[in-house]
Amino acid sequence: MAKRADSTVLAGARVVLPTGTVEDGRVVVEGTRIVGGAAEGTGTPWKPPTDSNPPRPPAAPTPYPDATRTIDLSGHWVVPGFVDMHNHGGGGASFTSGTVDEVLTGIRTHREHGTTTLVASTVTGEMDFLAQRAGVLSELVEQGDLAGIHFEGPFISPCRKGAHSEDLLRHPDPAEVRKLMDAARGTAKMFTLATELPGGIESVRLLAEHGVIAAIGHTDATYEQTVEAIDAGATVATHLFNAMPPLAHREPGPIAALLEDERITVELINDGTHLHPAALELAYHHAGAHRVALITDAMDAAGFGDGRYQLGPLAVEVKDGVARLVEGNSIAGSTLTLDTAFHRAVTIDRLPVGDVVQSISANPARLLGVYDKVGSLEPGKDADLVVLDADFALKGVMRKGEWIIDPQIG
Repeated sequence: MAKRADSTVLAGARVVLPTGTVEDGRVVVEGTRIVGGAAEGTGTPWKPPTDSNPPRPPAAPTPYPDATRTIDLSGHWVVPGFVDMHNHGGGGASFTSGTVDEVLTGIRTHREHGTTTLVASTVTGEMDFLAQRAGVLSELVEQGDLAGIHFEGPFISPCRKGAHSEDLLRHPDPAEVRKLMDAARGTAKMFTLATELPGGIESVRLLAEHGVIAAIGHTDATYEQTVEAIDAGATVATHLFNAMPPLAHREPGPIAALLEDERITVELINDGTHLHPAALELAYHHAGAHRVALITDAMDAAGFGDGRYQLGPLAVEVKDGVARLVEGNSIAGSTLTLDTAFHRAVTIDRLPVGDVVQSISANPARLLGVYDKVGSLEPGKDADLVVLDADFALKGVMRKGEWIIDPQIG
């Protein structure tokens, strides 16, 4: 990890702020915080480089002077650090079953791809095992390595189980939901539930009362049942379109209810496998960028490579970057990292950069209750940021003022 100067000035980049993109912007970091820069700007529209408007090449590396380091990032972008609220592991490590050191390896892997705030997601398992894992992961939350815990399963539908062991599924009994909340010692951020199952609505209400996100997912619910769950307090759609009934003209199912309700933020896995580009466009069109959270749903193989893995008790084969169950061939999470999701959203899906930043940083930070600290490049917030080149390839990552990847060193 690169040395941290007492003060770092990032100059000359396109800086993406909540108000818009500031050309020739500036971000000033002191210690672990952003203290100033282009935050006063109103933002100017960004135009793609052309022959008459070529990107400026970056300046030669600037050495560390005394206590201040100035880095010329002309021709680059500076955006907030990415926030992933649904992630099962990476770097060959599982958040569900790995040791503390292995979990830290997974966290570091995703940091190297721009994710400076990360929630650890579990998969379906025995209740006692999940409670034990909650205890392990909660310590990493308390240390500041994780932003919280997301329980995906066991309270999901066997009809839409995806890469979860059907033998271990159970109805969302509020008492068992409370058991996992207690085991997490206040660090549980989200539960994915099939809210149509017995106990589903009561569990949603329990979670809402305690400030924990109730997410609708791995569900076989009807449109009407989904509306009921939203009215009870559900606020997130777990990987919209995946592991739920498809949209149909006489039976619109959960997708229509989740897209139309302003109270719902929809998760999207933008890896080119989980969603057709038209489905992504549909979600952005109907929900709007302010209601989309780009996630990875990553498993161990993210940032690691093809091969055989375990996702909970299930064997997974990763081939050409696509993870599928060995038995049944269902998609089993992803090998996605958020820098790839960002690059794809801008270059392939042609989404505005500001919309992508909102979906990959600001929206999940707000949902997790940490927008006062992360999710935008504003004075007083943690110095969590990502540097991208003119083609939106990742070149630098800073977390709390320290370079994970130094844009001038690599």
